[in-house]
Amino acid sequence: MPLRLPDRLPAIDLLKRENIFVMSTTRAHHQDIRPLRIVILNLMPLKITTETDLIRLLSNTPLQIDISFMKLKSHTPKNTPVEHMMMFYRDFSSMREEKFDGMIITGAPVEAMPFEEVTYWEEMVDIFQWARTHVTSTLYICWAAQAGLYYYYNIPKYALPQKMFGIFPQSILEPLLPIFRGFDETFMMPHSRHSEIRRDDILANDALQLIAEGDTCGPSIIMARGGREFFITGHLEYAPNTLDTEYRRDRDQRPDVLLPRNYYRDDNPEQPPIVTWRAHANLFYSNWINYYVYQETPYDISAIQ
Repeated sequence: MPLRLPDRLPAIDLLKRENIFVMSTTRAHHQDIRPLRIVILNLMPLKITTETDLIRLLSNTPLQIDISFMKLKSHTPKNTPVEHMMMFYRDFSSMREEKFDGMIITGAPVEAMPFEEVTYWEEMVDIFQWARTHVTSTLYICWAAQAGLYYYYNIPKYALPQKMFGIFPQSILEPLLPIFRGFDETFMMPHSRHSEIRRDDILANDALQLIAEGDTCGPSIIMARGGREFFITGHLEYAPNTLDTEYRRDRDQRPDVLLPRNYYRDDNPEQPPIVTWRAHANLFYSNWINYYVYQETPYDISAIQ
Protein backbone atom coordinates (compact mmCIF):
# COMPACT_ATOMS: atom_id res chain seq x y z
CA MET A 1 0.00 0.00 0.00
CA PRO A 2 1.19 3.54 -0.64
CA LEU A 3 2.00 6.55 1.43
CA ARG A 4 -0.54 9.31 1.08
CA LEU A 5 1.22 12.64 0.65
CA PRO A 6 0.18 16.22 -0.08
CA ASP A 7 -0.11 16.97 -3.79
CA ARG A 8 3.13 18.33 -5.33
CA LEU A 9 5.37 17.56 -2.33
CA PRO A 10 8.94 17.44 -3.76
CA ALA A 11 9.61 14.05 -2.14
CA ILE A 12 6.99 12.41 -4.39
CA ASP A 13 9.08 12.65 -7.57
CA LEU A 14 12.30 11.72 -5.76
CA LEU A 15 10.79 8.59 -4.24
CA LYS A 16 9.02 7.49 -7.40
CA ARG A 17 12.44 7.33 -9.05
CA GLU A 18 13.38 4.85 -6.31
CA ASN A 19 10.27 2.76 -7.15
CA ILE A 20 8.61 3.67 -3.86
CA PHE A 21 4.82 3.76 -4.24
CA VAL A 22 3.44 7.09 -3.10
CA MET A 23 -0.05 8.44 -3.67
CA SER A 24 -1.27 12.01 -3.86
CA THR A 25 -4.10 13.17 -1.62
CA THR A 26 -6.37 13.52 -4.66
CA ARG A 27 -6.01 9.87 -5.66
CA ALA A 28 -6.19 8.59 -2.07
CA HIS A 29 -9.65 10.12 -1.59
CA HIS A 30 -11.01 7.46 -3.97
CA GLN A 31 -10.03 4.63 -1.59
CA ASP A 32 -12.37 3.73 1.25
CA ILE A 33 -9.67 2.90 3.79
CA ARG A 34 -8.94 4.34 7.24
CA PRO A 35 -5.29 5.35 6.78
CA LEU A 36 -2.93 5.71 9.70
CA ARG A 37 -2.33 9.38 10.45
CA ILE A 38 1.33 10.27 11.05
CA VAL A 39 2.43 13.83 11.83
CA ILE A 40 6.05 14.95 11.45
CA LEU A 41 7.32 17.97 13.38
CA ASN A 42 10.35 18.75 11.23
CA LEU A 43 12.87 20.95 13.06
CA MET A 44 15.83 20.21 10.79
CA PRO A 45 17.24 23.09 8.70
CA LEU A 46 17.06 21.27 5.33
CA LYS A 47 13.42 20.31 5.58
CA ILE A 48 12.93 18.85 2.10
CA THR A 49 15.86 16.46 2.67
CA THR A 50 14.49 15.34 6.04
CA GLU A 51 10.98 14.92 4.62
CA THR A 52 12.33 12.62 1.92
CA ASP A 53 14.48 10.60 4.36
CA LEU A 54 11.56 9.92 6.72
CA ILE A 55 9.00 9.26 3.99
CA ARG A 56 11.36 6.73 2.42
CA LEU A 57 11.39 4.71 5.66
CA LEU A 58 7.67 5.05 6.34
CA SER A 59 6.92 3.63 2.90
CA ASN A 60 8.08 0.13 3.77
CA THR A 61 4.77 -1.22 5.14
CA PRO A 62 1.56 -2.67 3.62
CA LEU A 63 -0.53 0.06 5.29
CA GLN A 64 -1.83 3.29 3.87
CA ILE A 65 -0.32 6.20 5.79
CA ASP A 66 -1.52 9.78 5.69
CA ILE A 67 1.47 12.09 6.31
CA SER A 68 1.05 15.60 7.73
CA PHE A 69 3.78 18.14 8.46
CA MET A 70 3.73 20.39 11.52
CA LYS A 71 5.65 23.60 12.05
CA LEU A 72 6.20 25.97 14.92
CA LYS A 73 4.55 29.36 15.02
CA SER A 74 7.39 30.66 17.20
CA HIS A 75 10.17 29.83 14.70
CA THR A 76 10.73 30.78 11.05
CA PRO A 77 13.05 28.42 9.12
CA LYS A 78 15.93 30.11 7.27
CA ASN A 79 16.90 27.33 4.85
CA THR A 80 13.55 26.30 3.35
CA PRO A 81 11.50 28.43 0.95
CA VAL A 82 8.56 30.19 2.54
CA GLU A 83 6.37 28.90 -0.28
CA HIS A 84 7.22 25.31 0.64
CA MET A 85 6.37 25.87 4.29
CA MET A 86 3.08 27.56 3.45
CA MET A 87 2.05 24.84 1.00
CA PHE A 88 2.92 21.71 2.99
CA TYR A 89 3.19 22.66 6.68
CA ARG A 90 0.63 23.71 9.27
CA ASP A 91 1.13 25.50 12.57
CA PHE A 92 0.75 23.38 15.69
CA SER A 93 -1.97 25.78 16.84
CA SER A 94 -4.13 24.77 13.87
CA MET A 95 -3.66 21.03 14.60
CA ARG A 96 -4.23 21.12 18.33
CA GLU A 97 -7.70 19.57 18.19
CA GLU A 98 -6.62 16.71 15.91
CA LYS A 99 -5.37 13.27 16.92
CA PHE A 100 -2.73 11.14 15.24
CA ASP A 101 -1.77 7.48 15.30
CA GLY A 102 1.94 8.30 15.25
CA MET A 103 4.26 11.29 15.49
CA ILE A 104 7.92 11.93 14.65
CA ILE A 105 9.81 14.89 16.12
CA THR A 106 13.19 15.47 14.49
CA GLY A 107 16.46 16.85 15.73
CA ALA A 108 17.33 20.55 15.64
CA PRO A 109 20.62 22.51 15.44
CA VAL A 110 20.32 23.97 18.96
CA GLU A 111 22.27 21.40 20.98
CA ALA A 112 24.68 23.89 22.51
CA MET A 113 21.90 25.87 24.16
CA PRO A 114 20.17 25.06 27.45
CA PHE A 115 16.68 23.83 26.62
CA GLU A 116 14.96 26.79 28.26
CA GLU A 117 17.00 29.24 26.17
CA VAL A 118 15.81 27.81 22.85
CA THR A 119 13.50 30.48 21.40
CA TYR A 120 10.71 28.00 20.71
CA TRP A 121 11.02 25.98 23.93
CA GLU A 122 7.64 27.08 25.31
CA GLU A 123 5.90 25.88 22.17
CA MET A 124 7.83 22.60 22.31
CA VAL A 125 6.62 22.09 25.89
CA ASP A 126 3.07 22.67 24.67
CA ILE A 127 3.58 20.04 21.96
CA PHE A 128 5.13 17.56 24.42
CA GLN A 129 2.07 17.89 26.67
CA TRP A 130 -0.29 17.58 23.70
CA ALA A 131 1.43 14.45 22.33
CA ARG A 132 0.76 12.56 25.54
CA THR A 133 -3.01 12.67 24.92
CA HIS A 134 -3.30 13.08 21.14
CA VAL A 135 -0.82 10.55 19.72
CA THR A 136 -0.61 6.77 20.09
CA SER A 137 3.19 6.51 19.72
CA THR A 138 5.89 9.15 19.20
CA LEU A 139 9.48 8.92 17.96
CA TYR A 140 11.83 11.59 19.32
CA ILE A 141 15.05 11.92 17.29
CA CYS A 142 18.46 13.35 18.37
CA TRP A 143 17.86 16.80 19.94
CA ALA A 144 14.14 16.02 20.28
CA ALA A 145 15.11 12.83 22.17
CA GLN A 146 17.25 14.82 24.60
CA ALA A 147 14.56 17.49 24.94
CA GLY A 148 11.80 14.94 25.52
CA LEU A 149 13.83 13.03 28.10
CA TYR A 150 14.62 16.29 29.87
CA TYR A 151 11.04 17.55 29.88
CA TYR A 152 9.24 14.31 30.75
CA TYR A 153 11.84 12.57 32.93
CA ASN A 154 14.33 15.24 34.07
CA ILE A 155 17.24 13.56 32.26
CA PRO A 156 20.09 16.06 31.71
CA LYS A 157 22.27 16.37 28.63
CA TYR A 158 26.05 16.80 28.74
CA ALA A 159 28.35 18.58 26.30
CA LEU A 160 30.84 16.33 24.52
CA PRO A 161 34.53 17.27 24.16
CA GLN A 162 34.24 16.55 20.45
CA LYS A 163 31.39 15.77 18.09
CA MET A 164 29.95 12.23 18.09
CA PHE A 165 30.17 11.83 14.35
CA GLY A 166 29.98 8.67 12.28
CA ILE A 167 28.38 5.24 12.11
CA PHE A 168 28.55 3.23 15.32
CA PRO A 169 27.58 -0.35 16.28
CA GLN A 170 24.65 -0.73 18.68
CA SER A 171 23.90 -3.65 20.99
CA ILE A 172 20.30 -4.68 21.59
CA LEU A 173 19.53 -4.99 25.30
CA GLU A 174 15.92 -6.17 24.97
CA PRO A 175 15.91 -8.52 21.95
CA LEU A 176 12.37 -9.82 22.54
CA LEU A 177 10.74 -6.42 22.08
CA PRO A 178 8.67 -6.20 18.89
CA ILE A 179 10.57 -3.06 17.83
CA PHE A 180 13.60 -5.34 17.26
CA ARG A 181 11.78 -8.18 15.51
CA GLY A 182 14.02 -9.42 12.70
CA PHE A 183 17.10 -7.51 13.93
CA ASP A 184 20.57 -8.96 14.23
CA GLU A 185 22.21 -8.86 17.66
CA THR A 186 24.06 -5.68 16.69
CA PHE A 187 23.19 -3.00 14.16
CA MET A 188 24.70 0.23 12.91
CA MET A 189 23.36 3.75 13.50
CA PRO A 190 24.55 7.16 12.29
CA HIS A 191 25.24 9.77 14.98
CA SER A 192 25.90 13.47 14.56
CA ARG A 193 25.72 15.44 17.80
CA HIS A 194 27.67 17.59 20.25
CA SER A 195 25.99 16.41 23.45
CA GLU A 196 24.96 13.18 25.12
CA ILE A 197 22.70 11.57 27.67
CA ARG A 198 24.24 9.10 30.09
CA ARG A 199 23.47 5.50 30.87
CA ASP A 200 23.40 5.90 34.65
CA ASP A 201 20.76 8.64 34.43
CA ILE A 202 18.53 6.44 32.28
CA LEU A 203 18.91 3.37 34.49
CA ALA A 204 18.14 5.41 37.61
CA ASN A 205 14.66 6.24 36.29
CA ASP A 206 12.21 3.35 36.57
CA ALA A 207 9.94 4.89 33.93
CA LEU A 208 12.61 4.49 31.25
CA GLN A 209 13.88 1.36 29.55
CA LEU A 210 17.27 1.44 27.86
CA ILE A 211 16.85 -0.94 24.93
CA ALA A 212 19.92 -0.27 22.72
CA GLU A 213 23.33 1.29 23.25
CA GLY A 214 26.81 1.52 21.76
CA ASP A 215 30.19 1.20 23.43
CA THR A 216 31.31 4.46 21.82
CA CYS A 217 28.10 6.44 21.42
CA GLY A 218 26.31 5.45 24.63
CA PRO A 219 22.51 5.10 24.95
CA SER A 220 20.93 5.04 21.50
CA ILE A 221 17.29 3.97 21.98
CA ILE A 222 15.21 4.46 25.13
CA MET A 223 11.60 3.33 25.41
CA ALA A 224 8.91 4.63 27.77
CA ARG A 225 5.22 4.04 28.45
CA GLY A 226 5.21 0.61 26.84
CA GLY A 227 6.28 1.96 23.47
CA ARG A 228 4.19 5.10 23.34
CA GLU A 229 7.51 6.97 23.43
CA PHE A 230 10.83 6.11 21.77
CA PHE A 231 13.86 8.37 22.21
CA ILE A 232 16.54 7.82 19.53
CA THR A 233 19.84 9.64 20.00
CA GLY A 234 21.09 8.92 16.48
CA HIS A 235 19.77 9.15 12.95
CA LEU A 236 18.56 5.89 11.45
CA GLU A 237 16.72 8.00 8.88
CA TYR A 238 19.89 9.47 7.35
CA ALA A 239 20.46 8.98 3.63
CA PRO A 240 23.84 7.57 2.50
CA ASN A 241 25.32 11.00 1.71
CA THR A 242 24.08 12.97 4.74
CA LEU A 243 27.21 12.67 6.89
CA ASP A 244 29.35 13.42 3.83
CA THR A 245 27.39 16.64 3.26
CA GLU A 246 27.80 17.62 6.93
CA TYR A 247 31.52 16.84 6.90
CA ARG A 248 32.23 18.91 3.78
CA ARG A 249 30.11 21.79 5.04
CA ASP A 250 31.95 21.89 8.38
CA ARG A 251 35.38 21.36 6.80
CA ASP A 252 34.84 24.42 4.63
CA GLN A 253 34.16 26.50 7.74
CA ARG A 254 37.04 25.40 9.98
CA PRO A 255 40.15 23.17 9.71
CA ASP A 256 39.74 20.95 12.81
CA VAL A 257 36.77 18.89 11.62
CA LEU A 258 37.19 15.15 12.18
CA LEU A 259 36.23 12.52 9.63
CA PRO A 260 32.97 10.70 10.37
CA ARG A 261 34.00 7.34 11.82
CA ASN A 262 33.25 3.98 10.17
CA TYR A 263 31.81 5.79 7.16
CA TYR A 264 34.10 6.31 4.16
CA ARG A 265 35.71 3.37 2.44
CA ASP A 266 39.29 3.18 3.79
CA ASP A 267 38.55 6.37 5.80
CA ASN A 268 39.12 8.29 2.58
CA PRO A 269 36.59 11.09 1.98
CA GLU A 270 37.29 10.84 -1.75
CA GLN A 271 35.84 7.32 -1.64
CA PRO A 272 32.08 6.70 -1.36
CA PRO A 273 30.46 5.99 2.02
CA ILE A 274 29.77 2.41 3.03
CA VAL A 275 26.06 2.14 3.84
CA THR A 276 25.72 -0.25 6.80
CA TRP A 277 22.52 0.95 8.50
CA ARG A 278 19.81 1.04 5.81
CA ALA A 279 18.32 -2.44 6.29
CA HIS A 280 17.88 -2.04 10.06
CA ALA A 281 16.54 1.49 9.60
CA ASN A 282 13.77 0.17 7.35
CA LEU A 283 13.06 -2.66 9.76
CA PHE A 284 12.91 -0.34 12.78
CA TYR A 285 10.37 1.98 11.18
CA SER A 286 8.29 -0.91 9.84
CA ASN A 287 8.21 -2.52 13.28
CA TRP A 288 7.24 0.81 14.88
CA ILE A 289 4.38 1.33 12.43
CA ASN A 290 3.15 -2.25 12.77
CA TYR A 291 3.53 -3.10 16.46
CA TYR A 292 3.37 0.27 18.23
CA VAL A 293 1.08 2.27 15.97
CA TYR A 294 -1.21 0.07 13.85
CA GLN A 295 -1.75 -2.66 16.44
CA GLU A 296 -2.19 -0.23 19.35
CA THR A 297 -4.16 2.68 17.91
CA PRO A 298 -7.98 2.59 18.06
CA TYR A 299 -9.95 2.44 14.82
CA ASP A 300 -11.88 5.49 16.02
CA ILE A 301 -8.99 7.93 16.10
CA SER A 302 -10.89 10.25 18.43
CA ALA A 303 -10.56 7.57 21.13
CA ILE A 304 -6.78 8.14 21.44
CA GLN A 305 -5.97 9.35 24.95
